Amino acid sequence: MDLSLPGVDSLKEKRRKIKPLLSRLQSRFKVSIAEVDFNDNLRQARIGAAVVSRDAAFADRMLARIVRAVDSDADMIMTDYRTEIL
Repeated sequence: MDLSLPGVDSLKEKRRKIKPLLSRLQSRFKVSIAEVDFNDNLRQARIGAAVVSRDAAFADRMLARIVRAVDSDADMIMTDYRTEIL
């Protein structure tokens, strides 16, 4: 998921917005999640989530719920996302 972080003026401020989001998602959905790109870009972040399941439909539903949760966060704007089921 690609995120825009308007109004962020330092990497420290970016971390203060991203880390709580990652923690909330990890505890709520029991998934592995991390910032995976744009680490040095103040106003952009890319986060990735991994769901392990034997049921592809379940994994797809879980990823859709995660995307909705991120999209509803008022501190950031989701600019793009994609899902991949292996």
